[in-house]
Amino acid sequence: MTDQSGNPGSSGYSDKDVQREVGELQEKSATAARIFDLRRIIGGLFVLYGVIVTITGITDDQAAIDKAQGVNINLWTGIAMLVLGVFFLVWLKLRPTPPPTPDIAPGPDDEPAAPVK
Repeated sequence: MTDQSGNPGSSGYSDKDVQREVGELQEKSATAARIFDLRRIIGGLFVLYGVIVTITGITDDQAAIDKAQGVNINLWTGIAMLVLGVFFLVWLKLRPTPPPTPDIAPGPDDEPAAPVK
């Protein structure tokens, strides 16, 4: 198969086009890695469930508290879940996921590194 330039086996893309497309794919990959970071998912779920359990603990009646031997277990568990969820989200903010490093194969013009003595 030949392209318009007459070179057999050429796909019609220049090296610049291929590098641009590879760069775009790497950006999409890095974005996907940040979106699906487990710290975001775990932190978000703990915050959500912590809010729900805390509200339940605030609205518990005395019978529910007496059932737990005088401890408002829903309130304390909800607060603990909120703290843990916020911890995960702050950790994500302070230490974001680094973008993946590109795997660069040595080209024909690259020289192998000299051995260190």
